[in-house]
Amino acid sequence: MTPITVFVNGETAAWPEGSTIADVVVQVTAEVEPKGIAVAVDREVIPRSEWGCTPVRGGTSIEVVTAAAGG
Repeated sequence: MTPITVFVNGETAAWPEGSTIADVVVQVTAEVEPKGIAVAVDREVIPRSEWGCTPVRGGTSIEVVTAAAGG
């Protein structure tokens, strides 16, 4: 498969063609079912229910954010 170049949390990353947002989240968080996570692709929030069917597209910016308690 041909790698796709994207930006994940501000860093350049290569992902295999056919990857989904769910694949990125698992790689970034090191958890299969992470909790307290939000994902935005090109500044648009992607609902958790769509992570598995949203493909990673070359040149996009993906932000994986973890909620933190405290003020």
